[in-house]
Amino acid sequence: MDPPSPLPTLIRKKRDGERLEDAEIRSFVRGVTEGTAQQGQIGAMLMAIRLRGMDAGETLALTRAMATSGRALAWPPAWHGLVVDKHSTGGVGDKVSLALAPALAACGCKVPMISGRGLGHTGGTLDKLEAIPGFRVSLSPEEMCSALERVGCCIVGQSEELAPADRVLYGLRDVTATVDSVPLITASILSKKAAEQLSALVLDVKFGGAALYPTQDSARELARSLVEVGTQLGIRTVAVLSRMDQPLGRAVGNALEVLEALECLDGGGPPDLRQLVTALGGVLLWQCGKAAGAAQGRELLGRALDDGSARSTFEAMLGAQGVPPDTAQRLCSGTPAQRRRLLGMAKVCEELPALREGWVQEVRALPLAQVLHGLGTGRTRAGDPVDPLVGAELLVGAGQHLRAGEPWLRVHHEGTLGAGGRRVLQGALCLGPEPPRDPPPLVAETVVPEGSAPAPQ
Repeated sequence: MDPPSPLPTLIRKKRDGERLEDAEIRSFVRGVTEGTAQQGQIGAMLMAIRLRGMDAGETLALTRAMATSGRALAWPPAWHGLVVDKHSTGGVGDKVSLALAPALAACGCKVPMISGRGLGHTGGTLDKLEAIPGFRVSLSPEEMCSALERVGCCIVGQSEELAPADRVLYGLRDVTATVDSVPLITASILSKKAAEQLSALVLDVKFGGAALYPTQDSARELARSLVEVGTQLGIRTVAVLSRMDQPLGRAVGNALEVLEALECLDGGGPPDLRQLVTALGGVLLWQCGKAAGAAQGRELLGRALDDGSARSTFEAMLGAQGVPPDTAQRLCSGTPAQRRRLLGMAKVCEELPALREGWVQEVRALPLAQVLHGLGTGRTRAGDPVDPLVGAELLVGAGQHLRAGEPWLRVHHEGTLGAGGRRVLQGALCLGPEPPRDPPPLVAETVVPEGSAPAPQ
């Protein structure tokens, strides 16, 4: 074990723009994990890293130290090369994981997906799944292995044993204004993925008006950091840059997004949701050798959605994670109306009319998400409760023509939507006198390791 370095010395060194040695970074992470570092010292180091940055070697050392701060998962040798996962930097209406994990499992992958909860205006996969009666997001490593053996996938929260240093740092980044640091984001995401002992990883790095990064250039910087560090950790890593100006799909809100994910698993649902599910899944199937290229991977993923095998796997995953078998069966095989009744309905279902005539240019995701957050879909602090039944359904999309008075949004709430909220929601609808130009592609770019050939199509 490395001799401990005095934390004030390390903080001062990084504050002054100097490079930290690997042993110094390990010493800092050990202090975080063991509780010997004071919160003020941790916050000071986070801010020094945010302001002064880290080079690729420092970021790799930080990621490794955080990954080894707790227990690593272990898988049977027969699964070598097949253990895959996906991570998204967060968006509005992003229910991709709910369809992607079972579709990948139906294609022969093992998917131990470790997901998070919503914070701020972005939704969390665990909150969506907990809208399903009985669903357990806390599984032990042994239970995860059993689920992967029987089903092929599970979607769980981060256990206390996995990368404990990240839990401490993650909780402090939000209150120290260091959330947007590329080295800290890279280490946070990849320390958990490294502890999962993955073979391959695809990252959905979002940019736009409702994303952490507003521009494609800023998102690319994070994507490159993630891909390079992930590759050096021995994980086959690719990042996809996707746009997040408008909600993904037509539904926003936990229970409503489960219903829309089920539509995707039925072989239907909104085209943009299916496009992103198959794009990310296609890359993973290529990375783990199940497809000769990303295009063949997309085709295989689409087939699993269309032939019912992905939906059957989702039903089996629900059963493996605590949902009563009859509930899982009714949810996956029921009609849309039966599914809605099973998950429940909010007290009020209110449609908003267009205030004037025009062509829909876009529906901006951020104001929509902010209003829904205030109605109960999200949390301001970790641990806050969420209301799974609150949400909204888009009744229109870009390129459609609206007459004044026609409904464009259906809001599900508990009677708490006031005039101010309605005003903000109306501001999310952008109308113009002419049809919009063809939208740019949802997937803007794919980032592969430096020196590698582009992903074969």
